[in-house]
Amino acid sequence: MAWDTARTKQLLLDAAVEEFAEHGPEGARIARVATRAGVNKERIYQYFGGKEKLFVAVLEAELRKLAAAVPLAPEQAEDLGDYAGRIFDYHQRHPHFVRLLAWEGLQCQDRVAAQCERTDHYDEKIAAIAAAQRAGAVTDGVAPGQIMHSVISLTVSWFNLPQLSRMLVPGVADGGAAAQRAALVDAVRRLTA
Repeated sequence: MAWDTARTKQLLLDAAVEEFAEHGPEGARIARVATRAGVNKERIYQYFGGKEKLFVAVLEAELRKLAAAVPLAPEQAEDLGDYAGRIFDYHQRHPHFVRLLAWEGLQCQDRVAAQCERTDHYDEKIAAIAAAQRAGAVTDGVAPGQIMHSVISLTVSWFNLPQLSRMLVPGVADGGAAAQRAALVDAVRRLTA
């Protein structure tokens, strides 16, 4: 029987997502990834070249999923509150992604996974915001890149900084995901109008 390389790679990537989200790139263990995947750990080295490259592959795959799931076309950029809400929804369904980005920021500051691809991806979003600014739908008093950064930061903070949410806006934080999402959408709309 022929070895299903694509399936094996996917099993390893799926197992690695959870391992890296839980332990970060430094604390993750190849043996645990292999055990979770039900695959010999030598396959990780064969297919990915080691733990660091596996982490990069995980981030690249997860970033592609997010980009496909939550696009920002120019007409969508006219309501950045809605966009923030859609990002919130994605992170609600995929909480591991925000953790992966946090680990990357903490431990890999000088080694950004897929930096060129990600920059191109964000350039498209910045261009959509700039188009919405030209149409008068979004404030032009702030650079489009800064707006994009702010929307991302406001959104992921609900997941990465829940302790601050509980202290700063306890009624909203205690109201659950629906209240948090509504507060986020409203804040982004007010800040970008």
